[in-house]
Amino acid sequence: MSQIIPFQGTRYDTAVVGDIKNVVAPPYDIIDAAGQKALHNRHPQNIIRLELGLDQTGDSPAHNRYTRASLTLQNWLKNGALKRDRQPAIYYHTIEYLPPYSTPGAPTKVLRGFLVATKLEALDSGHIYPHENTRAAAKTDRLNLIEACCANLSPIWSLYSDPQGLIIGLLETEVKGKPAHYDFQDDAGCRQRLWAVTDPVVLKQIVDTMQSKPLFIADGHHRYETALNYQKLRREQAGSPAGLQPYDSVLMLLAPLEDPGLTVLPTHRVTTTPLPSYAQVNAMLGETFELQEFPFTASTQGRVRTEFLMALRTNGRTAPVFGIALMGSDRYLTLSLKPAYRPSAQASPRTKLDVALLQQFIVTKLCPTQQEQEAILYTKDDHEALDWAAQGTGTGALLLNATKVSEIQAVATAGERMPHKSTYFYPKPLTGLVINVMEG
Repeated sequence: MSQIIPFQGTRYDTAVVGDIKNVVAPPYDIIDAAGQKALHNRHPQNIIRLELGLDQTGDSPAHNRYTRASLTLQNWLKNGALKRDRQPAIYYHTIEYLPPYSTPGAPTKVLRGFLVATKLEALDSGHIYPHENTRAAAKTDRLNLIEACCANLSPIWSLYSDPQGLIIGLLETEVKGKPAHYDFQDDAGCRQRLWAVTDPVVLKQIVDTMQSKPLFIADGHHRYETALNYQKLRREQAGSPAGLQPYDSVLMLLAPLEDPGLTVLPTHRVTTTPLPSYAQVNAMLGETFELQEFPFTASTQGRVRTEFLMALRTNGRTAPVFGIALMGSDRYLTLSLKPAYRPSAQASPRTKLDVALLQQFIVTKLCPTQQEQEAILYTKDDHEALDWAAQGTGTGALLLNATKVSEIQAVATAGERMPHKSTYFYPKPLTGLVINVMEG
């Protein structure tokens, strides 16, 4: 069901550019303006100059950040900053990290996966499943970039099922005792390692094993749909040539969805428009939810906040549970959805999601208009959400538990899309470890 293609990746030559840490970058869609400028200033060959170039005064259709990215890429290939590997490879990649908001002394986790070219398939083909909707503006930007550079600069992150860990086992065996091509700590404190696996026998085993596996896009929906649009344009320009062309595949990081190193964070909602009082909230939501209050004083707030968050997480393992904190209030509130209102076993996977239930039973009641809902802020940080409500950045924090990987798989397999801001996969793959430069 999935056709993966070992490829000759294009990578930085550290003998030319120096420390690899100084030339890679986070995914473009989590970089703010300050981060964009800082990465430009960090190193003259930082990948940001290709992935998210700065606009300049006097830019035009003929001269802009996309055309500059294309010229820069060609220059780096000519001067040796970037070099194409001589042999087709699958790139084994591990990220060792401390999960965000861990308690002191918590153990690190290791995400294991591999970078490879993956044959593009229509999203209704039953081979590659999305789980989120996309927005047109982001796809236009990415299409302009891929047209200019003819390259996949950052990987789409997808998941596949491998309960026995066969593929990662093959890769682990192959790289055992061999030094990684890259081994460094990134800005977030994650240890990043990368090996190129080139043994034809191992590559064939992995390619053959992957053929029976559907893929589930975890992160990079815009880039995947952009790759499909680019493929369509190139095939029209070339008169629909026979055979697999370079633009018929896209760079992916593939990881097993059973990997204990995989982390999905919740995306909390923070309202910015006026909300009712706690008494009114109790009246509005009391029929649907079991409410538990966590009152605090200035001296007990820290301890009570910990208890509140623990209750949210613990009780949320067996039932949909949400948290609320209102601006200027001296209590937190957990809301457990009563059994009578929980979706039936026959309900669609999407309607069973906590994020869908939050929208249905809480957001639409507290923020009934589209304008109010569009003013909502989002954060994956429990404490940031609560602090925003306490300090007046927002009027209320609506907390929820993270979507489970199995729920994402169920939604995608059913052909459904999750609500906006449903998942935040962590850790994000870096841009610049391996580039897929397409020729022809």
